[in-house]
Amino acid sequence: MFLGESGSGHSVVMDGAESQGGRNMGVRPMEMLLLGLGGCASFDVMSMLTKSRQQVTDCRTEIEAERVDAVPAVFSKIHLRFVVSGRKLKETQVKRAVELSAEKYCSASIMLNAAGVEMSHSYEVIDA
Repeated sequence: MFLGESGSGHSVVMDGAESQGGRNMGVRPMEMLLLGLGGCASFDVMSMLTKSRQQVTDCRTEIEAERVDAVPAVFSKIHLRFVVSGRKLKETQVKRAVELSAEKYCSASIMLNAAGVEMSHSYEVIDA
């Protein structure tokens, strides 16, 4: 089990499965990578929607990932699905925010794509 501390002073517990010598007391490091990706992309999407005066009440990012069956077991495919809820949301604004995050702003997504990970994105707009 490891305690990671960020430069901003926040901590997170990471651990492995018992079958790999861990105690299952925290997030797996590769899960942490996906959580960081989801957070990075979500911040981008929410920032752009807020700036375009969209009335967002919730934004959830669901991530599906595949890893290669070899060592190292790197990610080969990652799909981010944004579920954005709000009042009178413009689908064109949500679509554009997701595209800009993927293509221009999300450092994590762009870095993974440059490393050869097949990245894909989709979205759903829910009128709340």
